[in-house]
Order: sequence, then structure tokens, then C-alpha cells
Amino acid sequence: MTHLLEVRNLGVNFKTYGGEVKAVRDVSFHVNKGEIVAIVGESGSGKSVTVQTIMGLIPKPPAIINAGNIYFQGQDLLTLSKKQMRKVNGSKISMVFQDPMTSLNPTMKIGKQIAEALIVHNNLSKAEAKEKAIEMIRLVGIPNPEERYEQYPHEFSGGMRQRAMISIALACSPELLIADEPTTALDVTIQAQVLELMKDLKEKINTAIILITHDLGVVAETAERVIVMYAGMIVEISSVEDIFNNPKHPYTWGLLESIPDITATSEKKRLIPIEGTPPDLFSPPKGCPFAPRCKFAMEICMDQMPPEMEISEGHSARCWLNDPRSPAPEEVIQQGRKSS
Repeated sequence: MTHLLEVRNLGVNFKTYGGEVKAVRDVSFHVNKGEIVAIVGESGSGKSVTVQTIMGLIPKPPAIINAGNIYFQGQDLLTLSKKQMRKVNGSKISMVFQDPMTSLNPTMKIGKQIAEALIVHNNLSKAEAKEKAIEMIRLVGIPNPEERYEQYPHEFSGGMRQRAMISIALACSPELLIADEPTTALDVTIQAQVLELMKDLKEKINTAIILITHDLGVVAETAERVIVMYAGMIVEISSVEDIFNNPKHPYTWGLLESIPDITATSEKKRLIPIEGTPPDLFSPPKGCPFAPRCKFAMEICMDQMPPEMEISEGHSARCWLNDPRSPAPEEVIQQGRKSS
């Protein structure tokens, strides 16, 4: 099967006065047409840098793409010029940024910001672009679209601004939508509406979605596959079902244990944080980056980077506990999942 997007062995560093930060290391994954893939991990894990590199938005310098390829519809995006990438961005790949208030132009009416993308990428006249923009405002569930077309961002609520951002991103019917923590600043009710909107749009126009989040509740509600990142690396990839029912990396166990259990009816259960801090990416450890925080770390974990190990079809993890030679692997993994 030909993938819509395929990232192969991507490496991104940032040159700073303090040294070179190895922000993304040997990252490989794919996204199929019409699929929703979530990338999860704590702050600094490399999620946003990865997707910004796909969009060609990281500043060079200080960023250096030192390895890998990014194939979209068979074409390596890293070989394109800035002018060529501008034709791809907005028309074929679009992005919904984390904070709509800082992403929208406060001096332009919402409708004109949507119409601008249509004029640039689809060569529509101003009248045609306005008509299409009003249609997009209606599509994302904003009431009174003709009136809202003439309003400025400050006249919209937080949830409506996020919907407006989604309408701009989807105006040209892109093949791939990247949503970078699109529900972070929203209350629970509006968050649910935005997630439902994204799922509906995926069904209507078959757009593939990469969802960047730290919220596993959002993942369970929305995604089909999950990529878990830690310290600039992918440590586990699986279906949503497997990530919740059969996780195979201690970092994933820790993320799951940090979720409040609203179904608990008996004794109070304390949330268990992941002790310690992420490694220094100026000088990453030679072994597993999670080893210093892992209660099941072995000597080999400190000395050697675990390879990507296939657990089942579509499920892989970088952890020495999954190696057949590790001591009592099944017992340790089951114990870790319950007590981490």
C-alpha cells in the first residue's frame, strides 16, 4: 500500500550558543489517506518540531535537518524550494496551530483570511472566494456565516476561533491536516465539539489528520493509530486499542497511569506521576533515553539503544523488555503495566 505521508529516519538539530540540541532523532512513521494518527508525549518530546519540519516551517538556521526523508504522495518534501513548498502548504497540507488568537491576523476579517487561501491556491475570483469562504464557515458549524464573515477574531469566542482556524486549514480541501494541540485552551464542552468536528470533516472529505496532543483522552476519542514520542524519538507505535490494552513501553505505562479514572467507585486512587526529568538533548544518553526514569531498567538499557521491536502487525516498541532474552519478559511487562 502506498502511504500518503512517509517520514523516514528524520533527524533535526538546533544550533544554540550552548551547543547543538538533538531535537528529533531517527523518527520514522507513515500516515495513510483518510486516517487519523495521534502523536503523544510530554513537552519537549519532539512532536511539534516533527510536524513543523513536514510543513517546512522550522527556521534554518538555527535548525539543521541532518538525516532522513519526508515523502508526501511520493515526493520528497525536503528537496523542494521555499516557493515549491508554498504551493504544497495550504493546498495539499494544512495546519491548525495551538493558539488560534496568535495564529489569526487580528487586523483582518475572518472571512477574508479564509478567502485569501482560496484566491492564492485555487485561483478563484474575490466573489467566488467569498462564497466558498461562507460555505466553509457554515461547514465548521459557526452560526450566521454571512455575518461572521465580516467579523474580526476578537469578536469570536475561543471555540469559534479554533473552528475558524480549521475552516482556513480546510478551505482548499487538503489531503493532510496537521492539528497541533487544537483543544489545549478550550473548555471540555468546546473541546468535544472541535474533536467531533474534525472526525466529521474526515468522513466528509476524507482528509488524513495528524493530531498532536498530550491528552490520551483525546487520543481515545479521536485517533486510529498512536505514535508515542520521548526525548526526540518514537518509543512505541500501535493502534489505539493496543496502546490502551496492551502497551509495551514503560513510558507509555507511565502516561496511562497519569490519567484519572472516572469509573473508579471504591477507594480513592492516587495519580502516579512519572518520576524524574527527560534527558538533556544537548548530549543524549547512548542507551535508552527513558532508562534513568524506568524502574525496570537493566544494564543493557543504559549502554545500548534498543532497536524497534515488532510486537504484532502494526505494533512496535523500543524497549529491551520486549527482547526474548530479557528476564521473564511477560511477567515483568504485566507487573510494570499494573504498578508503574
